[in-house]
Amino acid sequence: MDMVQFERMKKDLGFIAALDQSGGSTPKALATYGITQEAYTNEEEMFQLVHEMRSRIMKSPHFTKDRILAAILFEKTMDMKVDDKYSADYLWHEKGIVPILKVDKGLADLENGVQLMKPMPNLDDLLVRAKERHIFGTKMRSVIKEANETGIKAVVKQQFEVGKIILDAGFVPIIEPEVDIHTPNKEEAEVILKKELLHHLTELDPEYQVMLKLTLPEVDNFYLEVINHPNVLRVVALSGGYSREEANEKLSRHHQLIASFSRALSEGLNVNQSDEEFNTMLDHSIQSIYNASIT
Repeated sequence: MDMVQFERMKKDLGFIAALDQSGGSTPKALATYGITQEAYTNEEEMFQLVHEMRSRIMKSPHFTKDRILAAILFEKTMDMKVDDKYSADYLWHEKGIVPILKVDKGLADLENGVQLMKPMPNLDDLLVRAKERHIFGTKMRSVIKEANETGIKAVVKQQFEVGKIILDAGFVPIIEPEVDIHTPNKEEAEVILKKELLHHLTELDPEYQVMLKLTLPEVDNFYLEVINHPNVLRVVALSGGYSREEANEKLSRHHQLIASFSRALSEGLNVNQSDEEFNTMLDHSIQSIYNASIT
């Protein structure tokens, strides 16, 4: 583990940029960016286009360590280059931004009100490649759609089981049990989730440090006990489908919670914008998210 990166993630101001749209969400991300499905004929062309979009964001003069702590990458992005450097090396050596890798393989079918992560049979091999590509940490997502205690317990149990594998491989995992913003009784689901998170955090080896990525909660400062837990390096919030304005407004009410936005970060960016227009929009987006993250 790179201890310079570790200290940056622990102490510095800023937020995490999520640039990790996977195969299922890539068409929507491209469409929002102004590239329709008629522009590509296969998956390879699709991923090349989304890499060009991500590269444009990463290369922007406003995408810097002054406001951005880290960036989450999709596996294919990790294996592709920006200006002749692998993406993680470009982020760290050119921008001072910590590289993180999405490692999950998508969601299983809904059961007990939740979607667990699909099996990850090649996780060990992926972690070996991630070390070769100088990745600092990982991210994996589950989804909670109901205030179902059985389902939420299963989500958190699975997240921490996989998290320990990642910790033992020398990475800091981001544990992401997302609560769908449309969940009935969302506040009740969050109460169950916090209880389970604290239970599993308390059972961790004192030397283990994890990060958590959580949906913006209904109650202000609801996760402070989690944020201040000795086994927690950082807690970040996902935008979860909220607009950037709404996500920022909600985030600003939660002290010590920082953003890890994807759709809210890229909102307003378009392939047809001039570089000046693109960079101006990205600068506005980054500044607004940064402001909400330092309350």
